[in-house]
Amino acid sequence: MNASAELLKELRIDRRKAAAPPPSSPRRGLWIVLAIVALLILAGVAWLMFGRERPIEVTTAPVVAIQQGTASSSVLDASGYVVARRMATVSAKITGKVREVMIEEGMRVEEGQVMATLDPIDANAQRSLSAAQLEAARSQLAGLQAQVAQAEAEAARLQTLVGQQLVSRSQFDQAIAQRDSLRAQLRTAQRNTQVAGDALAIADLGVDNNIVRAPFSGVVTAKAAQPGEIVSPLSAGGGFTRTGIGTIVDMDSLEIEVDVGEAFIGRVQPKMPVEATLNAYPEWKIPAEVIAIIPTADRGKATVKVRVALKSRDPRIVPEMGVRVSFLEAAAPAQAQAPNGVRVPAAALVERDQKTVAFVVGDDKRVQQVPVTVGVALNNDRQVTAGLSAGQQVVSNPPPELRDGSAVVEKQTQ
Repeated sequence: MNASAELLKELRIDRRKAAAPPPSSPRRGLWIVLAIVALLILAGVAWLMFGRERPIEVTTAPVVAIQQGTASSSVLDASGYVVARRMATVSAKITGKVREVMIEEGMRVEEGQVMATLDPIDANAQRSLSAAQLEAARSQLAGLQAQVAQAEAEAARLQTLVGQQLVSRSQFDQAIAQRDSLRAQLRTAQRNTQVAGDALAIADLGVDNNIVRAPFSGVVTAKAAQPGEIVSPLSAGGGFTRTGIGTIVDMDSLEIEVDVGEAFIGRVQPKMPVEATLNAYPEWKIPAEVIAIIPTADRGKATVKVRVALKSRDPRIVPEMGVRVSFLEAAAPAQAQAPNGVRVPAAALVERDQKTVAFVVGDDKRVQQVPVTVGVALNNDRQVTAGLSAGQQVVSNPPPELRDGSAVVEKQTQ
């Protein structure tokens, strides 16, 4: 029996030992997790280095709406400069030493605003003298007025006494002569008082001449004097004397002056539409119009000067800027009703798959290939009647590797 019981114990399965995990099981799981994390990191690095698309450096240009009539073809191109019809170098009316200058370059001034003051010592002294002379003339006038009143009363009294034969006729005649003499002196004193008053008004003008004011509203383009310097409208002091305080330009009077060759002046007419392009902003097309053709020629250059009015006012337009102008044909009435479309640089249009396309840059910095319908040539630009909208950005000179959906980045200019 004991032997059978021992055999049965040996055949019994110990479930507690079978359920216990092996000692090395937790460490093996940790290594597996670390291996998976390392693989994920390596995959991410590989994607960043090789899988992500590198953006293509490009140059972009804006799509600009064509204004009414600007789609007309150019009949003549010329160059000129922006000039101001109203410009003045402001100076003092008198010669004097500058006390204070209240302007700086680029500052806007209004009409009548004080630009500078001169030392008013001499003018103030002259005014004080004129004021004293006026007071003296008034005092003399008051004394004579009292004497004339007394003489008239005396003459009236003697006239009564003469009628009563109480005084002699000669005494009455002497009183009349005295009265008339005082009346004459009174009239002289009145004139002297008026002259003294006029002299004081002139002295006030002399004091006011020490204040330099702006003759019109504009922008200061040059500051020519400093405190302590001598200014004179006649430059009486030679090289040591300034002739002005500063220069003011009325920016509302800016226009363009163009020299057109004699052989081509017949193409230009008054009121002719013009498209102006500043050398500083080649992408900005400014509408303009011919004001007048100056009726004289320059014998040396064989040119005729043409004045062109700018229809757009902008702070970017400043005097003496170089500008290119295109004199345009007037659009036909039928064309005036047609949609004008937009204009883009000609370099932004390329042929892909036998189609004229442009690459539009989206907000996500990826390009979209857009087929376009091309119109007339506008100098270095082209008219696009369909496919693009004003305000979009297109790629100028698209590289061959640029495709629909490519990522791009603006090329940095040096």
